[in-house]
Amino acid sequence: MLTEIKSGLVVSCQALEDEPLYGSDIMSRMADAAKRGGAVAIRANGVKDIRAIKEYVGLPIIAIIKQEYEDSNVYITPTLKEVEALVELDVELIAVDATDRIRPGGVDLPTFVKEIKSKFPNQQWMADCATVEECIMAETLGFDCVGTTLHGYTEDTSSKKLHDNDFQILKDVVSQVHIPVIAEGNVITPEMAARVLSYGAHAVVVGGAITRPQQITERFIEEIRTTII
Repeated sequence: MLTEIKSGLVVSCQALEDEPLYGSDIMSRMADAAKRGGAVAIRANGVKDIRAIKEYVGLPIIAIIKQEYEDSNVYITPTLKEVEALVELDVELIAVDATDRIRPGGVDLPTFVKEIKSKFPNQQWMADCATVEECIMAETLGFDCVGTTLHGYTEDTSSKKLHDNDFQILKDVVSQVHIPVIAEGNVITPEMAARVLSYGAHAVVVGGAITRPQQITERFIEEIRTTII
């Protein structure tokens, strides 16, 4: 899969229960629209959506399950339970939170990775990270690729954006790891997508800017209000 998606656009097709486009049928059609537009793969959340998308479009999938637990802030494929559910779907790439935060049940990342790689040695894994140090650690732990997915979404990086300082964190990751680097997180324009690829990203994931019309509308409204004021 990593060879297939090189220099390409991966479209994240996700909608949570409180969002207008929630539903597997809608997400599968969204994925079809992305495919027709030239997407090389889909990032999707949840067993129902992933199964529907696999059947409808046939593109490679970066699979996750978002699940919240009371004893941890880790919510992207946080435990073995979610991993097992995804492995059963026969997806090409499973993404997990690879930050240095403790997972549900008090499990640290090295322990978790050792367990999932031992149980599923043929599965490919993507590390969703927030910092350069976490990307370096993910490579050491044996992930197949790393993503900047969580930069700006953890307690320590909440005030930051991937595009800060002309994508400096992406440049730093690319220069310090030797596995494919997936640019993801607040890539909201075609120009940004092209730029991260020119900076050495293996592929780029775009989500809300393509598949969440509510967020797109909000950006238009905010710009209009700012300009009028």
